[in-house]
Amino acid sequence: MKGRISLLKVVFLFWTVVLLSRLFYLQVFRSSVIKRQAADQYSRSTVIPAARGEIRASDGFPLVTNLENYLLFINPREFSADKSVVSDLADILPASDSARRNLEEAISGEYAWKAVSRSVPADAAEKIRKLNLAGIGLELDPSRLYPEGSPSGYLTGFVGKDEQGYPKGYFGLEGYYDRLLSGKPGKLVQEIDAFGHPILIADRNRIPPQNGQSLITSIDRTVLYIAYTKLQEGLEKYQAASGTVSIMESETGKILAMASLPGYDPAKFSNYPSETYTNPIVSEGFEPGSTFKVVIMASALDAGVVKPDTVCGTCSGPVTIFDQTVRSWNDKYYPGSTMSEVILHSDNVGMVFVSRQLGKKKMLQSISKFGFGEKTGIDLQEEDSPTLRPEDEWRDIDIATAAFGQGIAVTRIQMLTAVNALANLGKLIPPKVVTGISQGREIKNQPPVRRRQVISPQAAAAVTTMMINGVEKGEVRYYKPQGFLIAGKTGTAQVPIQGHYDKDKTVSSFIGFAPADAPKFTMLVTLRDPQTSPWGSTTAAPLWFDIARELFRYYRIPPRL
Repeated sequence: MKGRISLLKVVFLFWTVVLLSRLFYLQVFRSSVIKRQAADQYSRSTVIPAARGEIRASDGFPLVTNLENYLLFINPREFSADKSVVSDLADILPASDSARRNLEEAISGEYAWKAVSRSVPADAAEKIRKLNLAGIGLELDPSRLYPEGSPSGYLTGFVGKDEQGYPKGYFGLEGYYDRLLSGKPGKLVQEIDAFGHPILIADRNRIPPQNGQSLITSIDRTVLYIAYTKLQEGLEKYQAASGTVSIMESETGKILAMASLPGYDPAKFSNYPSETYTNPIVSEGFEPGSTFKVVIMASALDAGVVKPDTVCGTCSGPVTIFDQTVRSWNDKYYPGSTMSEVILHSDNVGMVFVSRQLGKKKMLQSISKFGFGEKTGIDLQEEDSPTLRPEDEWRDIDIATAAFGQGIAVTRIQMLTAVNALANLGKLIPPKVVTGISQGREIKNQPPVRRRQVISPQAAAAVTTMMINGVEKGEVRYYKPQGFLIAGKTGTAQVPIQGHYDKDKTVSSFIGFAPADAPKFTMLVTLRDPQTSPWGSTTAAPLWFDIARELFRYYRIPPRL
C-alpha cells in the first residue's frame, strides 16, 4: 500500500512540474504571441497608409512625388444623413461600382467602421468636407506620381505591391531606399464581438502613420534632358537597337544623369515586360572593347613596365598565341609604335605587347583595383557585377585579349567609375545618386564617399595625355567640338552569343572626360547594333561629342583660345 501511495505522489509531482513548466513557458516565452492572438479575437485593425517620401533632383524639383488621394471611411454610429445628402456624397465619389457598393454597406449600420474608397482626389475630398457630415472621415492615402516619366524611370524605379498587397518600392532608388521612403503605416483599431461584428459603443484607437523621408539626389534635370533627347536622336540616326548615356560629376563621383532606351514609364510599369525594369547601366554586363585599353595602359604605366615612349617590339604584324592569332581591328600594323601611338591607333597587337610586359599577376591585380569583378556600391537596387575568373583559369590568350577589352565582361557603371579615376589623377570614387535625406525641412547630407588611390597621379596624367592625343589626331577628330580639350577613347566589341561572337551584333562606345585639364564631367555612351556603322568612332563618339557640346554651353565652359 505504501508503495502505491509513493508512486501516486511521484505521478502527481511529475504532472505538477509539467503543468508548472508549461504555464511558465506560456506566460514568459509566449506571452506576447498569446496577447496578440487574444487581441485578434476581440479587435480588428485597419492600416492607415503613410505618405511615401519624395525623390528630388538636385534643384529640389520632384522626380517622384505623391498624388494627393484620400481614404474615405464612414462610422455608421455617428453617421446620419437624409437620402439627398447621401446621393450628393455618392455623386462626389470616384465613378466605380466598388465605391458605391461600399457606401451602401457602410450606411446600412452593419459596420462600426468601413472604408468606402482609397482613391478620392483632393478636389473631391474638399467637397466631401464641405458637406460637414458627422461620421465621415478622410485619411491621406497618396499614390505615386512621376513628373519626369520615362527619362528618369531607370533611376527612380517604381512602387508596386508586396505579397500582402502593401506598397513596396522596386528597382532604382525606390527599391534601394524602400524602407526609408516608406515610413511607418498607422492603424485604426476597433473592438468586435464573438461573431466578428463591430461593437458599436466601443472606443476606437487611432495610431497615426509616420510619413517616409525624402531623398535629395545629384540628378541634374537639364543634363538628364540633354542626355535623353540626344540619345533618342542618336538611336534614330544610327539605327541602333538600344543605347545608354551615363554622366558623372568627375570630381565627386555623383551621378548627374542616366538615360537608357528603350525604357519604360514607372507610372505605368505594368504595361511593360518585366525584363525592361532593370537599369542596363548598372545591371548588364558587356565586353568593353577598346575603351578598356586605357585601363590596362594606365596599369602598365603605373607598374613602370612601359613608358609613353616605349617602343612596341611586336607591332609589325599579327601575333600568334598557341593556335590563335590576334590581329588589329583594321588589319593595319605600325612597326615601331610607341605606347602613345598604340592608344592613338587603338592597336590590339600593341596591347598584347603591353599585357606581356605587365604580366598576368599584375594585370589581374590592376583590373581588381579598378573595381572590376565587384559592385561599385551605387545606390540603385538592381546593381550587379560580372565575376572575374580565378587567376589559375586565365590562359595566355585570355590575358592577351582582355588587354583590348575582349573576353572580359564589365558593367557600364564600372567602366565609367574606372575611367573617372583617370580624371581624378588615379583616385577611384564610388558613384552615388543620393546626396541628402530630408524629414520635413531638415536635410541630412550623406557622408562623403571613401576615395582610394588605384594608380599614381603620374600614370593617370600620362594616360590622359594619350587619350587627348587620340581625340586630337585619331578618327574622331572630325566630330569633336573645336577649342575644347577632351580625353576619350572609342570602343567596338562583338557580342558573345552561345559561346561564340556574332559578327553582326556589336556594342559601339565612347568614354571620356572634359575639359581634360580640369574635368567637369565623365561620360560613357554605348549603342547596341548600330546599323549605319559598327564602329564606335563613327557612331558613339559623334553622339558623345554632340552631348558634350550642350554640356559645355550649360556649364558655360568657354573654348580654349
